[in-house]
Amino acid sequence: MVLGKVAPMKAPAFAYARATSINGALELLSEHGERARLLSGGQSLLPAMNLRLISPEIVIDIGDLAELRGIVVGDGLLRIGALTRHVELQGSTQIESLAPLLTEAVRHVAHPAIRNRGTIGGSLAHADPAAELPACMLALDATIVVRGQRGERRIAAGDFFQGIFATALSAEELLVSVELPIVRAPSTHFFHEFARRHGDYALAGVAAHATMDGQVLSELRMAFFAVADRPVLAKAASRLLNVAVTPALISDAAEAFGDELDPPEDPQASADLRRHLGKVLFRRCAEALTTAGSVGALR
Repeated sequence: MVLGKVAPMKAPAFAYARATSINGALELLSEHGERARLLSGGQSLLPAMNLRLISPEIVIDIGDLAELRGIVVGDGLLRIGALTRHVELQGSTQIESLAPLLTEAVRHVAHPAIRNRGTIGGSLAHADPAAELPACMLALDATIVVRGQRGERRIAAGDFFQGIFATALSAEELLVSVELPIVRAPSTHFFHEFARRHGDYALAGVAAHATMDGQVLSELRMAFFAVADRPVLAKAASRLLNVAVTPALISDAAEAFGDELDPPEDPQASADLRRHLGKVLFRRCAEALTTAGSVGALR
């Protein structure tokens, strides 16, 4: 029997610092820059370090910064602190009432042990193209709030995600919160993903939010994940706005969406399979949203 090489499962040596304030964390980031990594829930960082995909010289633990936790409603916004855990999102009545898409999507994030520790800020900063929460931010037209020593920046979700594990966040900035606009118009949502089993990385998925004017879609944001190097909005969804949606229109729009895609290929799925799944999800999403409008299943 020939034994192959086993990938290392221990992180290389690194320094550790526990931040006791946001300013303290920012000072450490300013000092160490690209050589540092932030630790919040650790559900993405620690496995990557153990596999030696990244090797920071110092890990800055921000897990005790209470000011980065919590869910607040005010000024027409739903604000979620970066250290709010997935399980807290899942159990929040405010999220369920004002952003039910997020409540539904969080149920698909990995497994309970991961959801008990993982944070929304960690997920967004990690920017895995197969992750559910970045796509939800795009569908909900979120603003990502980041802070550095020079002050705060507010970045639209569409500008924040820039590629595989790449964001607009600089090495000296900290993601502090997410702001979701509270929609007062009648609205509905849809979430679905294809994975080999529940909790595995998605092969393709969609998170969508729509507002209605009578029985037609007046606004629609279909955000797809695991079909590109970042979550992407379906341009073809605009074909469904302010018109009577028919099965033929949905089919044509789904085909147009397939033409937009240039999916990645990996051992889990071919590019053709991901394109096919994307078109299936587009059709299911459009059918569900228009059915919700016709039967009054709105909030």
